[in-house]
Amino acid sequence: MPPQPNMQQMMKQVQKMQADMMKAQESLKDDRVDTSAGGGMVKVVISGDLVLQSIEIDPAAIDPEDPDMLQDMVLAATNEAIRSAQELAASKMGGLAGGLGGLGLPGM
Repeated sequence: MPPQPNMQQMMKQVQKMQADMMKAQESLKDDRVDTSAGGGMVKVVISGDLVLQSIEIDPAAIDPEDPDMLQDMVLAATNEAIRSAQELAASKMGGLAGGLGGLGLPGM
């Protein structure tokens, strides 16, 4: 029969992990992800906690005859910014969640 985990030690580890995760989440607010589309004609900035901060459109991208192209570039840049910010968050948070395996809890 495997030894019983030390509950007091386990609680300390969980509390430390929670504090570390909160700290990482808070730091995401200060991180910025910059992306662009259309060769830099549309630029999007989003924070690590997924708050859209700015969209910059080069006047040359504004073609009254082809509004769909501009819409597509804004959409592409925004989606890329979201994807990049999610990857950033996953890289910061992923290592912390991996600490559960050290608690002696199977399957974590």
